[in-house]
Amino acid sequence: MHVAIIGAGPTGLFLGAALARRGHRVTAVDRDAGPGTDGGWARRGVMQFHHAHGFRPQIGEALRAEIPEAHDGWVAAGAEPITLTLPDGRRLPGGMRSRRETFERALRAAVVGTPGLTLRRGHVDAVTLDDRRATGLRVDGVDLPADLVIDASGRAGRATRALRAAPTILGRVGVAYVDRQYRLRPGAAPGPMTNPLAWQADLDGYQVIVFRHERGIFSVLLVRATSDPDLALLRHEAAFDAACRVIPGLDDWTDPERAEPISPVLVGGALVNHYRGQAAPDGTVRRSFVAVGDAVATTTPMFGRGITTSLMQARELLRRLDGGADPEDVAVGFDAWCATHMRPWVADHVRMDTAMLERWSGRDVDLTGRLPSDLVMAAAQVEPAIAAALPPYLAMLAGPDCLDEVEPLAAAVYRRGWRPPRPDGPGRDELARVLRGAPVPA
Repeated sequence: MHVAIIGAGPTGLFLGAALARRGHRVTAVDRDAGPGTDGGWARRGVMQFHHAHGFRPQIGEALRAEIPEAHDGWVAAGAEPITLTLPDGRRLPGGMRSRRETFERALRAAVVGTPGLTLRRGHVDAVTLDDRRATGLRVDGVDLPADLVIDASGRAGRATRALRAAPTILGRVGVAYVDRQYRLRPGAAPGPMTNPLAWQADLDGYQVIVFRHERGIFSVLLVRATSDPDLALLRHEAAFDAACRVIPGLDDWTDPERAEPISPVLVGGALVNHYRGQAAPDGTVRRSFVAVGDAVATTTPMFGRGITTSLMQARELLRRLDGGADPEDVAVGFDAWCATHMRPWVADHVRMDTAMLERWSGRDVDLTGRLPSDLVMAAAQVEPAIAAALPPYLAMLAGPDCLDEVEPLAAAVYRRGWRPPRPDGPGRDELARVLRGAPVPA
């Protein structure tokens, strides 16, 4: 069959190459032309391309299963494996340390030239329809017929907006972030880590995260409430540097003797938790059309789950097609799978993000309902029985409900009056005074 894919980001490239290797003819359409002749790659319109990322074990597994040379190229470019150690000594894969750009370069280099796969630069005007069946794409005014249309254009894709009902979960998170990339100086060791994936400090009114990448490169994120105009000053390099100097732990990571910045301060866009099923506004599912990746599920980036959930979806779609599902109707069963396996991750983030903002505003932990997952994990500091349930959740080897069994243990901890201790560091008001004193542009 001929498959037309909207988008040639990670999801579109992965699916395009995998389907072409199964003998299908695939055309992936994207406005981005790929890396330039000078080696640069601006990736305009993909805000997250240059921002911090986490890569969980499902991503490496997906590449090894479908495009092993992409995985080999990724490792050759410096991607580093992470291992999680369970309390009983067992070890689990924890993912890879890498920048998003390093990952995408390796993936694109591996799939370009795949027989049967055409990467076409252009703008998708619309999905062409015959009654309730997708028949292809209209690209820059020219029709591209297809037997199956896949929307891998992301949450903000416009060409298919009218084809699906409104999201069942949609809301601005209420937090924003800035980040900056650094590189360790020759011979310098990494700074402190609070877990195998990152260093994190949940301070009074804001959050700091350091994501390690490949070859000594790391990203520093400073996360604030969108309603906080003072901490918005972090977008200026002088203010960002001032914050790095006064936050214990972060001052170790960014010490000029240890590391040097290799990017400007990067301002993240509006953060949204979003889940959208396959159904059209009238409740039916269009034939020969399926949305995948961020077009279905988007979560806040602080846990680094975006590409993971996208490739999990891509592999499930491939499994269904391999199993004989009719391309015209594959979206129906796929939609049910996403509702069971993707929607809970979005709901998990909504619960955590809402509770975090409430704590930043001075409210105590709400014990009238299920605790958010981050507070369940924090309670493992004083209740060791919780710890064994955490690695599968952290590595996304099991859904958020894997914490349900230990959530009552965590709730009991909080009912006794325990609260996660705040690390040393300035509170929101003190940090705001520091930022206002930095020589930022008027």
